[in-house]
Amino acid sequence: MKIIMLGAPGAGKGTQAQMIAEKFSIPHISTGDIFRANIKNGTELGKKAKEFMDKGQLVPDELTVELLLDRVANDDCKNGYVLDGFPRTIPQADVLDSELTKLGDKVDYAINVDVPDENIVRRMSGRRACLKCGATYHIEHIKPQKDGICDKCGSELVQRDDDKPETVQNRLKVYHEQTQPLIDYYEKKNILKTVDGTKDMQEVFSDIVSILNA
Repeated sequence: MKIIMLGAPGAGKGTQAQMIAEKFSIPHISTGDIFRANIKNGTELGKKAKEFMDKGQLVPDELTVELLLDRVANDDCKNGYVLDGFPRTIPQADVLDSELTKLGDKVDYAINVDVPDENIVRRMSGRRACLKCGATYHIEHIKPQKDGICDKCGSELVQRDDDKPETVQNRLKVYHEQTQPLIDYYEKKNILKTVDGTKDMQEVFSDIVSILNA
């Protein structure tokens, strides 16, 4: 079972990917983790990726796919995997598809966690974080006992720059330009499944499990 997670930033696809990985005993793979592991271990691919990252450049698609294929060749991926955060663009999807085809392999499902933009802006701009201990809260859903103060260590809670409405709007704009076309791409391949990401987290997960068990 090879699964790709799609959805806007803040749609909750990372959380769902982790839950799928746990339930079906397959690894949850993010390209960020792969980059970090290869750089830490000083692999040849890691060294190549680090050269681009040190210059503040994006790692080229071919190299990213090479790192990814290297990761999914591991024994823990023999029953499948969940890809989170890749592919982000049509060219990346094309490279991934052609390389998997060469290996006699393919993606089985592209799961799109669909959440309207206004919900995402409200969801993300309501987040508050404790910079001291790393605890996270939400002004609507996970309120601290005392307004603006961390329950765990008593430090002040802040809104991260990433979660400010204007930053979220900008990230959504990039998503719609670059990543949204993947929804059409996988729909044409008949492997796209869309779930309503505005539901409760467990309900979204149940919907995904029903699709995967069908």
